[in-house]
Amino acid sequence: MKILCIISIGFILINCTASSNQNKLEDKSEQLHMVDGYNQQLVDAEGKIIKDRFKPPVGYERINYKKNEFGYFLEQLPVKPIDKLVTYYNGRTKDRRDIYASVVDLPIGKRDLHQCADAVMRLRADYLYQNKKYNDIHFNFVSDGKPRYYNKFADGDYSYSTYWKYLEYIFSYANTASLHDELSTVKSMDDVRIGDTFVQKGNPIGHAIVVVDLVVNPKTGQKLVLMAQSYMPAQELQIINNPINKSISPWYALSDEVIRTPEWKFYSENLKTWN
Repeated sequence: MKILCIISIGFILINCTASSNQNKLEDKSEQLHMVDGYNQQLVDAEGKIIKDRFKPPVGYERINYKKNEFGYFLEQLPVKPIDKLVTYYNGRTKDRRDIYASVVDLPIGKRDLHQCADAVMRLRADYLYQNKKYNDIHFNFVSDGKPRYYNKFADGDYSYSTYWKYLEYIFSYANTASLHDELSTVKSMDDVRIGDTFVQKGNPIGHAIVVVDLVVNPKTGQKLVLMAQSYMPAQELQIINNPINKSISPWYALSDEVIRTPEWKFYSENLKTWN
């Protein structure tokens, strides 16, 4: 049974209170730059891809990736015009409510399948598919923990339509629990890399978000990350805001403490990476 990503009323109250208190700490000049939960000075509304839409905070730089690397693929993800809202699988829209800064411009199908863990697996699969690394596309089912391989499913047909059928097959039988068990745990937040994923199995529910961009301060070595999520019901990927430190939002500075996102709470032990 698919594990759904939901949010409790209690956490909404906690999160709203935290955001309210944070706002009181920000000076008036900083508040003037706040738009929909992110610092407008760090967002270029004209940017068409993640790398161009989001500016590194002062003192931080991006890492240069080769064209065949996962980091390059993620930074090149297309984003919709800045005023566009997230669309659900059924055509309805999700109001910002300070949740997200931009919408990733990728199709999600017309079934209620492209949720949190599914979106993470989809990005990994899209990267491998685009680079024709078909043998590397496989994900474990929650029922038996065994992988289902794209090559076997495609049976020589590598068309996009067959590829999407494979993804929806995976979405139907994999979830946060199977993704959590399939990935390796990152030992330290300092080791975070672009493409890593925060994922909770949940009991009975879970959630997953993925690092889609990363910048580093060359003097201190500190990293900031940009993260994306899908949610429930199935919806487009969105670049999530930072409700705790709005001065750098939508960027996040990770620590060994709780990582609070607009719709979930993660811990350092939830950080996973692809093998």
